[in-house]
Amino acid sequence: MNSLDSDVRIKALLAELHAASAAQNAALARFIGDDGFRSVAGSPSEIETGRAFWRDKLVALEPEKARFCYMLIRAMGARSVVEVGTSFGVSTLYLAAAVKDNGGGCVIATELEPQKAAMARAHFARAGLSEFIDLREGDLRQTLAQIDAPIDFVLMDVWTPMARAAIALLAPHLREGAVVVADNTETYCSDYADYFAFLADPANGFSTEVLPFDGGLSLSIKTGALIPAT
Repeated sequence: MNSLDSDVRIKALLAELHAASAAQNAALARFIGDDGFRSVAGSPSEIETGRAFWRDKLVALEPEKARFCYMLIRAMGARSVVEVGTSFGVSTLYLAAAVKDNGGGCVIATELEPQKAAMARAHFARAGLSEFIDLREGDLRQTLAQIDAPIDFVLMDVWTPMARAAIALLAPHLREGAVVVADNTETYCSDYADYFAFLADPANGFSTEVLPFDGGLSLSIKTGALIPAT
């Protein structure tokens, strides 16, 4: 089963949302041209100032990246998934469809903006996937503080200053062989420095490669901490 192609509700909704996201690209390009990425990778005050602009923007993961995540989850048989940065829930639909097609499970999704969280919940309901999603609204440093099941897969698609905090919270809950995918790691390479430093620390037990998707897509595998020879 592949719900992305066989479920008419999911297929139609994804087409609609990706089209809506693409329609915002020109406005995003103009804003970023003036803003210089400060509202997504700058200081806390710069990010806070930029929230008004981003509040109604889908900022959806590109279809090819989202489908790649779906395929990874299916191949792994993953049932416990975390998404850091939900926005309007477009990528969440791919993750939840994969969990559903694997036989069930849960996607823990996170979103700071109440307006976006409300829209995401409406999209989950339209797609018939609400039962597979636990959307946690608020600051991820609180919403991800409680994780019960070992995590199989993480999608990191959040403003870069929060990436290090998110991976530090989630790392203790990742099973060996778990996969973490992070978006736009070439576009924002320097802004991801703290995140990559965490992944590169042998004590944290990750192996990472950057895949040649537009903007860069890093894939990290939880391999287990390196034990020094005695």
